[in-house]
Amino acid sequence: MSTHINAANRGDIAESILLPGDPLRAKFIAENYLTNPKCFNEIRGMLGYTGTYKGVPVSVMGTGMGMPSMGIYSWELITEYGVQNLIRIGTAGSFHEDIKIKDIVIGMSASTDSNYIHAFDVPGTYAPCASWELLSKASDASKKLDIPFKAGNIVSCDVFYEFGDWWKKWAKMDVMAVEMEAAALYMNAAYNRVNAMAMMTISDHFVTGERSTAEERQKSFTDMMELALEIATK
Repeated sequence: MSTHINAANRGDIAESILLPGDPLRAKFIAENYLTNPKCFNEIRGMLGYTGTYKGVPVSVMGTGMGMPSMGIYSWELITEYGVQNLIRIGTAGSFHEDIKIKDIVIGMSASTDSNYIHAFDVPGTYAPCASWELLSKASDASKKLDIPFKAGNIVSCDVFYEFGDWWKKWAKMDVMAVEMEAAALYMNAAYNRVNAMAMMTISDHFVTGERSTAEERQKSFTDMMELALEIATK
């Protein structure tokens, strides 16, 4: 079996999967953390691998950028391949001075300016949320590995290059950071009754203007990777 975006057969993908936006980050994780990783997808350059971590099967696959791309990949992983636990591992831009570059944030909920929810025909405003099961595992893993994180509301935006001080309005509502995929992931997971959680390393800072390099985004956010792998295999 294969879908139009994925060459894998059912059974090639583990029930728990890490979802970086960058397919090269997926390759990095597979080659550096998984035992006996096997590539199950190369279609559209969106690399996917399955191996084991501490003896437990786990997969990792790129999703691309933005909610439409995340929406397609996560939907097919859930409905066509039976994935039960989806953990986004990506980057985000901080809105607050006390959330610094390289800090890890987890979106307990994901506000959004997207119209993605219209596909579900909900008669009102929907609040996309992370799975409590994965959040509780994240708390336990954080203590075990001594890798701290901050949890709260994030915002998933459709537009990357926005102008003016739009972000300050989100910051006033105590939104921690901005990214581009979590809300779609949470909606798909909720509709299909599976677990999802978005974990991001801060790569850009709206207050200080700091930015991580492309290489740092791809390879150096190892605390987030290790924390996500611990969660995925519990």
